Amino acid sequence: MGTIGITKLIPFFLSLLLVTAVESSRIPFACNPRDSNTKNYPFCKTNLPIQYRVRDFIGRLTLHEKVGLLVNNAAPVPRLGIQGYEWWSEALHGVSNVGPGTKFTPQFSAATSFPQVITTAASFNQSLWEEIGKVVSDEARAMYNGGNAGLTFWSPNVNVFRDPRWGRGQETPGEDPVIAGKYAARYVRGLQGNDGNKLKVAACCKHYTAYDLDNWNGVDRFHFNAKVSKQDLADTFDVPFRTCVTEGKVASVMCSYNQVNGIPTCADPNLLKGTIRGDWKLNGYIVSDCDSVGVFYDNQHYTATPEEAAAAAIKAGLDLDCGPFLAVHTESAIRGGKLSESDVNNALINTVTVQMRLGMFDGEPRNQPFGHLGPHIVCRPDHDHLALEAARQGIVLLKNRGPLPLSTQRHRTIAVIGPNSDVTTTMIGNYAGIACGYTTPVQGIARYVKTIHEKGCANVACKGKELFGAAENAARQADATVLVMGLDQSIEAEFLDRTDLFLPGHQQELISRVAMASKGPTILVLMSGGPLEITFAKNDPHISGIFWVGYPGQSGGTAIADVIFGQTNPGGKLPMTWYPQDYLAKVPMTNMGLRADPARGYPGRTYRFYKGPVVYPFGHGLSYTSFVHTISKAPAMLGVPLGGRHTTASNTTAILNNAVNVTHAKCDRLSVGLHVNVKNTGERDGSHTLLVYSTPPAGHFAPEKQLVAFERVHVPANSEQQVRIGILVCRYLSIVDKYGIRRIPMGEHHIHVGDIKHSINLHVDALGEIKS
Repeated sequence: MGTIGITKLIPFFLSLLLVTAVESSRIPFACNPRDSNTKNYPFCKTNLPIQYRVRDFIGRLTLHEKVGLLVNNAAPVPRLGIQGYEWWSEALHGVSNVGPGTKFTPQFSAATSFPQVITTAASFNQSLWEEIGKVVSDEARAMYNGGNAGLTFWSPNVNVFRDPRWGRGQETPGEDPVIAGKYAARYVRGLQGNDGNKLKVAACCKHYTAYDLDNWNGVDRFHFNAKVSKQDLADTFDVPFRTCVTEGKVASVMCSYNQVNGIPTCADPNLLKGTIRGDWKLNGYIVSDCDSVGVFYDNQHYTATPEEAAAAAIKAGLDLDCGPFLAVHTESAIRGGKLSESDVNNALINTVTVQMRLGMFDGEPRNQPFGHLGPHIVCRPDHDHLALEAARQGIVLLKNRGPLPLSTQRHRTIAVIGPNSDVTTTMIGNYAGIACGYTTPVQGIARYVKTIHEKGCANVACKGKELFGAAENAARQADATVLVMGLDQSIEAEFLDRTDLFLPGHQQELISRVAMASKGPTILVLMSGGPLEITFAKNDPHISGIFWVGYPGQSGGTAIADVIFGQTNPGGKLPMTWYPQDYLAKVPMTNMGLRADPARGYPGRTYRFYKGPVVYPFGHGLSYTSFVHTISKAPAMLGVPLGGRHTTASNTTAILNNAVNVTHAKCDRLSVGLHVNVKNTGERDGSHTLLVYSTPPAGHFAPEKQLVAFERVHVPANSEQQVRIGILVCRYLSIVDKYGIRRIPMGEHHIHVGDIKHSINLHVDALGEIKS
């Protein structure tokens, strides 16, 4: 979008007038200053501490009124001036109308639709993730002010993308738990803001925990019991959620449908009260995935009666039920002695506190810090530009045999072919709303050169070949061919896991035939959330280049064209491993194990534990230029001081099998400082993602390697940038033993940066001093 002209300023000012009119007439959620019967309640007085206001409010409720507040469509309390509230809104990569709390109307007809999370994750750009969150929350607040949305958004999804078939892998930041955690923390900060205890909107990290199967081979998420070792739970599945709570300060965590080791997650006090609220100290509420409480009663038969199910969930630490179950059965559970009213009070303390932190008990929205946001803030040109930039940064160049980037001088006519060549909603993936507008791939390419467009397949299922001939003819006429292929929500989605990794139907044949017919170079562009088995294309000499673009959002077509023609130098990296098809025969989706077991022929999962052949590895991504790394500064030895929160420096029980329990180490200042020089040796400016891995000493059931730091850095042509990285020893150089205890192995740790390796020897410093 271009500069705002005078014609665009007219609706801009009209929208300002409209939002002012709406705000002045809209009844606030609570504490209406124009209602003399309610405005003087202590819970409405903003000068009082929130804790006092919360208890005052709850103390005025009857039991029946309290129970009505335990569900997502919370009932109004008219006598106290409380409006009804819908808790369920979504903002995975833009304000979405998937949840009933958000709706699009003529006043708010659309919202900026950013790339799907898996694409944004491929940028490895933490500041970008936070900036997207800020824009999404601006638009969310504006829609709340206009009565079109709530303030509680059940996003992001930070489950680890453990299995390449998972239909919802597209929603996640990928297979690495450290990246997933960093993404969670930064996106949540963008959504919630940084104003102390106040919240711009309330985010929610989901789905806790070990949830990554929807419907595969007759097993669905409502009946699945994930059998997870303490080791895998602590060093993989819990990591993103811990980071989301402890670093991101998220206001909510959602428990999942599945059981973990025989107990529904929404009824497990060790997971909810013990871990989320106890160990991680969640300052917020815990909500069920929708109908999860009903699922563990009706589908899993975990309890004998619905009252027992309601009691189990609330006693375990569940504060809010997405679904009607608790509203229907909680009162009878109390009457039957299975639950106490104080248990309900404790749940309401957590939910109402979040509402007060959001300002929902502070009167009219227009008098609040974000009350000025209205329709003028939604779908702004700068928001569209950020969506475009996110798509550009997330595109991954998988293969380049030389012709890329294409030249507008040599390649004046482009054949644009494929079922995803002119799509719109496919580009925004799932959990999306109504986009502000679309630029499709063929439209983006047409901004550079003349195009000849043929679909080749009627849709991504590509069941027929009747359109192949026209596609081949187009390729014969053009100076170059761009094939836009891949998947959509009919192939991978919530409720729909894949059975294989191949391109659907006859897509592979279309690609090969068009590449053979093409007069000029053939470029393959793949849209998908999950990895694809494209060994045929990787090895085909007629295919000059391959891009993976994920689901690139509303401006995806512009981004794709910008990269193909070199306006943007690609810098994305794969956030997940691309496996060969035969890998799937060795790993049922129901096997939650991450570590390889050669005795059983089990190869392990993700780059951290799998050593077999791949189509493309985690972290793969090419550029139009080249980069060289050198480590300019790093310690060779580092002392780990004892004297942590659970021991003294003289306590020898702190050390077991030459590894120090992190609870016995002084962790606060314990960090490895690494200075890495990144030199761009090519003729083009480019952004490079620095991936830093660690390999611990052998013999600790540790990952083969583990990402410990990453940084995206822009380096102009023929210049050098220094990147300073701090690696927290207790967090990133530790491993988890089979009992789920995190320990720091003593001895030689290898730090890998690109093709270079540096060794650091860790040893116990019994004097409590850090030596380097």
